[in-house]
Amino acid sequence: MSRRAASAGLRLLAAGLIAFVLAGCGAIKRSAINNVAGTLASGGSVFSRDDDPELVREALPFALKLYESLLESVPKNEGLLVATCAAFTQYSFAFVETDADVLGEAHHDESKALRERALKLYLRAKGYCLRGAEVRFPGITPKLLANPETALAKAEKKDVPLLYWSAASWGAAISLGVDKPDLVIDHPTVRALADRALALDPTWQKGAIHELFITLDSLPEALGGSVQRARDHFAKARELEPDAPGPYVALAQGVSVPAQDRAEFTRLLNDALAIDPEKDPSNRLVALIMQRRAKGLLDQADRLFTKSPVDRPRTR
Repeated sequence: MSRRAASAGLRLLAAGLIAFVLAGCGAIKRSAINNVAGTLASGGSVFSRDDDPELVREALPFALKLYESLLESVPKNEGLLVATCAAFTQYSFAFVETDADVLGEAHHDESKALRERALKLYLRAKGYCLRGAEVRFPGITPKLLANPETALAKAEKKDVPLLYWSAASWGAAISLGVDKPDLVIDHPTVRALADRALALDPTWQKGAIHELFITLDSLPEALGGSVQRARDHFAKARELEPDAPGPYVALAQGVSVPAQDRAEFTRLLNDALAIDPEKDPSNRLVALIMQRRAKGLLDQADRLFTKSPVDRPRTR
């Protein structure tokens, strides 16, 4: 079966599921939808262990609309809200922003359009996470913006997925909207969300929070960044999941490029490409996507790094 046929089959199956679930009425309908929503929210590795990124690329948009369709009927299902936030964030990063980075400035207009779309998707994801936060902690949104540390004091270990995906989606939006003051001003809230998640469960998802902090700490000191902390989180992420390319890519992009350390950049990305995705089958898809990103960044090296004076042509 071709990738397109398999993707079409998944769409038909999902469409049938929606029709079946929505055919009910009253309490039976809500119970059925909540059961389906609970199954979807619980996650699983059907996507993350896939070895065909293009199949997942084609299947995910319909899955995202399935999540949104279910939320129309159960708008306060916290688990589904967080799952929807996570799904939109991952789709935007893996198949929209990464496409933009791979194309690079040689395709300026197309890359710009992709980044604008990625920003919209991240903001959409953030909206679902904030809705989930409101279900879990009614009235938290204005408190998050005013005093995030206090607002998050009651969060527990079970809230780490909500905290992480809120920080990831919001932070990704800020990184693409650095020219938008109304977004950048929220950076302290993003950091507070990530800090609380790390304090509650530093080993969550094999070091995913540490990988997030590589990016957060790669920011300028004025935004709370620290190169040394970024490197410390890189070391911790590698310790928790040695077979993940993500930390290498994050450090290369976040630290090596601003420092104009091309040798480190090249070494990190080649290390990422040397990892065998089969060593961790449960995260095979993530590894393949990050390795595609690594290849794209290596291809853009001449643009990302300015040549030293000795490399420039001499003029008479």
